[in-house]
Amino acid sequence: MSKMIFINLPVADLGKATAFYEALGAVKNGQFSDETTTSCMVFSDTIHAMLLTHDRFRDFTSKPIADAHAATEVLVALSVESRAEVDELATKAIGAGGRADPGPVQDHGFMYSRSVEDPDGHIWEMFWMDVNAAPDAA
Repeated sequence: MSKMIFINLPVADLGKATAFYEALGAVKNGQFSDETTTSCMVFSDTIHAMLLTHDRFRDFTSKPIADAHAATEVLVALSVESRAEVDELATKAIGAGGRADPGPVQDHGFMYSRSVEDPDGHIWEMFWMDVNAAPDAA
């Protein structure tokens, strides 16, 4: 079995957060979701984002929940198939209540990325990279 990544994110509005991640192409897995506290959003067989209401998130930690609008707790990067898909996902993120490009667009020729902030302030970077061209550009 391949290793899987589950990114657990505290969210203020589960419905709004779920819609945002659906706009980025994730699919809600009903087996590990409910309508009030948790949405398991699947990007691939190995990458999942667990959206947890603040009350549910507190079940897993006694530390305070960071205000991701005021501080950056993590940057999550997701690879995509093309430069065009990077821009397409950024546009969809804006339409779903996100904020595009909280950091600068990165264009290094062999690699192109943009970031989006979800409604709760978590930053996701979508990037495309031509691995074969990377050594030549380095």
